[in-house]
Amino acid sequence: MMDLKCSKRELLYHVGLTALGATASSVLGSAWAQSPALVNWPQKPVRFIVPFVPGGTSDIVSRTTANEMTKFLPHPVVIENKAGGGGVPAMQEVARAAGDGHTLIMGHVGSMAVNPLIFQNTGYDVNKDFVPVTLLAKVPSLFVIHPDVPAKNFKEFVAYAKKNPGNLSFASYSTGTISHYVGMILNQKAGLDLQHVPFLGSPPALAQVMGGQIPVMFDGFATSRNLISTGKVQAYAVASKSRLSQLPDVPTMTELGYPDLNFSNWMGIITSSSVSPDLAEKIHKAIRAAALNPKFKERVVANGFEPSEDASLAQMAQTVKLDFDRNAAIVKQFNIQI
Repeated sequence: MMDLKCSKRELLYHVGLTALGATASSVLGSAWAQSPALVNWPQKPVRFIVPFVPGGTSDIVSRTTANEMTKFLPHPVVIENKAGGGGVPAMQEVARAAGDGHTLIMGHVGSMAVNPLIFQNTGYDVNKDFVPVTLLAKVPSLFVIHPDVPAKNFKEFVAYAKKNPGNLSFASYSTGTISHYVGMILNQKAGLDLQHVPFLGSPPALAQVMGGQIPVMFDGFATSRNLISTGKVQAYAVASKSRLSQLPDVPTMTELGYPDLNFSNWMGIITSSSVSPDLAEKIHKAIRAAALNPKFKERVVANGFEPSEDASLAQMAQTVKLDFDRNAAIVKQFNIQI
């Protein structure tokens, strides 16, 4: 029987799953049925660390996730912003966290498959210290270009760049980032000689492309969408295997003959490797139940992301490994250093 002394939030937790809707209730309810021990998590507020400043797109997605989870868990999911240091200090804290599942972090391709490759010592091992719990959203990289560049599409730009070897450049939002990697792979696969010009973040890099000082860059849709919609830059290609739902007329690099240019910035929830596989699976189920809410998906899309399909713990771990191994090969091949 239910303990009649439970709190109001716990009461809602036990009897209010139907308020989530049939689909989410089924997902979460099945997890409870499979393991009665699930009611033991969480036993206190869950710390959800966000390695970004408040107010940005990643922070908004994180808060939306936390809000949806809090609606049906017996304790709240509390956002804790810990920006700075490229997210390394925040990741270190999670790596050292207890294995009770009460410390989560919004991980991303940078923290899991970029920073460990370019910083001398992050103080953590992505392959040993963390459990990737689930994917939440992806942001495919877009090839954006200044409108005055004499090329009406991507293939025409390639032809134009080949006629001007060494005279054109591409911007990135920092050395050793996805926007840097994909530009170097474009040079290699298309036989170009675009010069790399790094900046500290997307806004200053996009400002140079918008102003025409630098003709092109690869950037995420979340940060470039306003410039695209106003015509200040143009999107000629998506660096992924499928088209972006919000830009359905923009072809993929695979369609254009460059299948190796498949780079997305993903966001997903990570926890400490000290968390048991059973508990990690329970947390995964709770997060996915929250992600099924249409309001969550609407918020993700509104901020320029693509909602991720459900991925198992094993699939999430494989995503991290594939990105890590690919990026490690790029760093070695092009001798990328900071």
